[in-house]
Amino acid sequence: MRRAIALAARGLGSTSPNPVVGCVVLDASGEPAGEGFHQRAGGPHAEVNALAAAGDRARGGTAYVTLEPCNHIGRTGPCSQALIDAGVARVVYAVADPNPQATGGADTLRAAGIAVTAGVLADEAEAGNTAWLTSVRLGRPHVTWKYAATLDGRTAAADGTSRWITSAESRADVHRLRAESDAVLVGSGTLRADDPHLAVRGIEGATQPLRVVLDTHARSLTPTARVLDDAAPTLVVVGKGVTTPPLPGASAAEVARLPYDGAGIAVDALLAELHARGVRSVLLEGGPTLAGSFVAAGAVDRVVGYLAPVLLGAGPAALADAGITTITDALRLDVTETVRIGPDLRITATPKER
Repeated sequence: MRRAIALAARGLGSTSPNPVVGCVVLDASGEPAGEGFHQRAGGPHAEVNALAAAGDRARGGTAYVTLEPCNHIGRTGPCSQALIDAGVARVVYAVADPNPQATGGADTLRAAGIAVTAGVLADEAEAGNTAWLTSVRLGRPHVTWKYAATLDGRTAAADGTSRWITSAESRADVHRLRAESDAVLVGSGTLRADDPHLAVRGIEGATQPLRVVLDTHARSLTPTARVLDDAAPTLVVVGKGVTTPPLPGASAAEVARLPYDGAGIAVDALLAELHARGVRSVLLEGGPTLAGSFVAAGAVDRVVGYLAPVLLGAGPAALADAGITTITDALRLDVTETVRIGPDLRITATPKER
């Protein structure tokens, strides 16, 4: 199962709106016979790839799958039936499928006389598939807020300069996060200050995420902005009724118009729009104001902070107003990982309420 979980991770960033799934098939004597993972939406599922690799050796064997085999006909057939047709004797899966359209695979397998075991390494498998599971359970994309700061929590110096607070190793690691995400999101402040590119670089074969830029009043995105090149698709989000300047003809950008108020476009409306477009995971790379609005909306599922061994003493903090006015209302986090990245420290944490 742990091998199946590792295989599933290879699909991060390229399977949406489907989950990441890995599968390992053992033959009747318990020897590895085949393995596979879901590579792209519309393509064969993990079980089908693993069964194809196993061939006749799957008969009488055991299939280990990170997610309950699907039980519906979508762009591909049901994996429960594929396992039955292959003649496997036992299926072990980690996480039950919460999708009402696909669930029921375990019951179908049992009805066909196949032994089924559920919940093996469920926590590990769920962690690897958390974006898709969040999207099914909450009806919105999973949001990771990424920031880089000095050890005293500053994201830029007092004069606004910020390149580079963290190391080249940390910046390369951010491209891995982008490659694992369906969309990368920034706001108008970051557009003006940094002119970010937001595409994945340095990772061979990576699926480029959707670059999403919030420019509520259509005042910050210039025709020469780097996010308007053809390196990756781009979605420009503006307020409904706002007149937008023409975008360059070579741009791959689309424009979405959403309701807004004095505080900008509502986080829930934005996430609903992205979810409708098949986005299941968002990497929030915006500045402290945008991050504060997501925290205030209860829409941050994971925090990844890159802390550099640097002190500034002044300059903007990593997080702006998040609607928290007293210590008793502080958003408490569980630290799930701490890793050295070059000279920096990467801290990953999730809200306790999650």
